[in-house]
Amino acid sequence: MKSINARIIVSASIVLLVFIIATGLALDRAFRDSARSARQERLLGQIYLLIAAAEVNADGLIAMPPSFSEARFSLPGSGLYGTITDAVGGIAWRSPSALGVETPLPKPIPAGQQHFNQHEDLSGRPFFVYSLGISWAAGARHFPFTFTVTEDLTAFNAQLDLYRRSLWSWLGGMAALLLCAQMIVLRWGLRPLRRVTGEISAIEAGRQERLQGDYPYEIARLTDNLNALLKREHAQQKRYRDALADLAHSLKTPLAVVRGALSSKRDLGTLANAVDEEVTRMNQIVEYQLQRAATAGRSAGLGIRTPLRPVAEKILASLRKVYRDKQISVECEIAEVVFFRGDEGDLTELLGNLTDNAFKWCAGKVAIHAEIRDGKLSITVEDDGPGIDAAQAQRILERGVRTDQTVPGHGIGLAIVRDIIQSYEGEIAIAPSSLGGAAIRITTPSR
Repeated sequence: MKSINARIIVSASIVLLVFIIATGLALDRAFRDSARSARQERLLGQIYLLIAAAEVNADGLIAMPPSFSEARFSLPGSGLYGTITDAVGGIAWRSPSALGVETPLPKPIPAGQQHFNQHEDLSGRPFFVYSLGISWAAGARHFPFTFTVTEDLTAFNAQLDLYRRSLWSWLGGMAALLLCAQMIVLRWGLRPLRRVTGEISAIEAGRQERLQGDYPYEIARLTDNLNALLKREHAQQKRYRDALADLAHSLKTPLAVVRGALSSKRDLGTLANAVDEEVTRMNQIVEYQLQRAATAGRSAGLGIRTPLRPVAEKILASLRKVYRDKQISVECEIAEVVFFRGDEGDLTELLGNLTDNAFKWCAGKVAIHAEIRDGKLSITVEDDGPGIDAAQAQRILERGVRTDQTVPGHGIGLAIVRDIIQSYEGEIAIAPSSLGGAAIRITTPSR
């Protein structure tokens, strides 16, 4: 079954059915045993009644009164029959109610013993039979007798059938009510999931951008993660569009230079050198922006953890080659256990832009520190360059803003870092460095 609602209803119905059947059987047996025990006690009382009414002479002959306080002993075919047998099983007395009725003949039993059983006559009709053995003292002599009371089970079985019909009717009605209540409760309980389904459909149709309902805590984490994923996807789409815009913007200047070179009257050698230089620059720009677009197109994934140190070492190795003429001293303090909760491409973009800026502006020292504290990853990149004026700290995070036009660049590196950090619900801060230049710190959730 693919439906959670159907699975729960079927499984709960099976459990309820088993419970109802087990309860019904237990109650049926308890009632039957209780009724049987009550009949046994009542038949023993009838035996005591016969013993109290009996008289035995010196020859061992029993005399019984013509009537009893229990009228059924005197009424033929009443269903209650009394019998007294002697030591050899001979019938010493039978109640008038047994006239014309073939009841099971009891066997003599020793004095002091009693038997309670269920027997059937030749026609298969069931009876309860209670027998009690006594030793009757008449003068100096003792005569053994067995007093037996036999009761037809027709009334008992009718009572038991009536109880069973009533029991199973009530249990069936309760089962139906419980099933209805279960379906109502289940429909109410699964309403948040139906709301999630409806909101996701609305998101797919473009009517809303995120899950907006107030959901129970059991699925609140699911909806929060979905919202975080949607937010990240929206941010990555924005980064993709920005990357295309940055590509178009970055190519304007090289294209203008090439156009100017072609329109000017230069010799072929100078023209070829100018065109080759600008084409190389455009190729670098295209490769860089394509890499950014590819990074923006991937979902970071909620469960991805990327080791920080290997990525940092790879970036530093590349930058040392690019800036080999500056002889830069790099201090990298990143423990092996420090992880970035996100995609490796995003981490590479973050560290690449921050360290490239540090290498570009430093005088000779760059430091990278990373740690996890209070559930957040903190990465700090410092340099000993001219620093960043506090008034310009927020402005340089905007796209295309450059504080020094004499240094090559496009003014989008820190804007890219800001966009990525915002997609991870992190923060970026610019402050003076202990090395004398600028310190840029980014923080992202690590859990």
